[in-house]
Amino acid sequence: MLLTLAQWLQSDYGFFRVFNYITFRAVMATLTALLIGLSFGPWVIRRLTILKVGQAVRSDGPKTHLVKTGTPTMGGVLILIGIAISTLLWADLSNRFIWVLLWVTLGFGMIGWVDDYRKVVYQNPEGMRSREKYAWQSLVGIFASVYLVFAISDYGNSGIFSNIQQWKLSGFSVQMPNNLNLVVPFFKEINYPLGIIGFITLTYLVIVGSSNAVNLTDGLDGLVIMPVILVGAALGAFAYVTGNAIYAKYLIFPYIPGTGEILIFCGAIGGAGLAFLWFNTHPAQVFMGDVGALALGGALGTIAVIVRQEIVLFIMGGIFVVETVSVMMQVAWFKYTKKKYGEGRRIFKMAPLHHHFELTGWKETQVVVRFWIITIILVLVGLSSLKLR
Repeated sequence: MLLTLAQWLQSDYGFFRVFNYITFRAVMATLTALLIGLSFGPWVIRRLTILKVGQAVRSDGPKTHLVKTGTPTMGGVLILIGIAISTLLWADLSNRFIWVLLWVTLGFGMIGWVDDYRKVVYQNPEGMRSREKYAWQSLVGIFASVYLVFAISDYGNSGIFSNIQQWKLSGFSVQMPNNLNLVVPFFKEINYPLGIIGFITLTYLVIVGSSNAVNLTDGLDGLVIMPVILVGAALGAFAYVTGNAIYAKYLIFPYIPGTGEILIFCGAIGGAGLAFLWFNTHPAQVFMGDVGALALGGALGTIAVIVRQEIVLFIMGGIFVVETVSVMMQVAWFKYTKKKYGEGRRIFKMAPLHHHFELTGWKETQVVVRFWIITIILVLVGLSSLKLR
């Protein structure tokens, strides 16, 4: 929005040419989202408190969490407001990737809002039924997947829908460009063609999987938001590289015009996330809720797909992966042992994994900060793939 205004004014006022630089607008998007969050955070917390939108704590969870009962949840709306407003102000709204990112982020946010609302109204920690939640997530994910397979392979918005029509008329057999291949990090030219169906399937799994992985990790004060900020910032660097023909060629990355604009969206995530952390640090004044966790996870997955770094996301988001695997292992083992021995047994004291460490004697702040440190290390490993190829 501001870019269009600045381009109209720059002929008379040369200063406005600075708006053409993606890096400048990314910084401004970060600061804008940060100021929105810090300014409206207290008001949002007061409103959530007045509306009695309090957290329902799991009865089988750590006893130290019982004091958190009633703490306002659904604070993720503050993050989404910051991201949306900042992106709309500073991004190039003609960019084909900005709108799909907003679609996924706000779409998953709406699903999370319904889930949180049911938890609050009915005081049920389970919220929306899993089958219903996955159905809505799948709807958002599939739409984004189909759109991205043509958006990434095309240089602008105008050809996307004509490409979809061409694919349909050809019997779904159109040859897609190499920039849709699965890129293997740390290797110069190793990538695997996916085809349209393979790309759509992988994209769906990455987006929906990331959304749920981040949601499972959100269980302690400040635990999930810092890894989201770190991974989002790193993906922003990848977006800037893949959107620049010179950098992409030099670093042997697929060149995808328009991805540089995603850096602004990543900046908005960082600013909104830091503002939320101000209120979410231990002891938290507000919880993110599914409205924030599902949305942020979906956003990270979508960005990773656009910049063709799905495997790097798996590395940098290792905390999200481990948390998810711990839940899968716990549930599978419990069901297996219950069927075989008549009594369910557990691998961990409690899943997700952060609760296991709490029950072994770690303080909540110890778990959070140590998980942050691990994420920093993993993000640095992921960033090293920019050059180590």
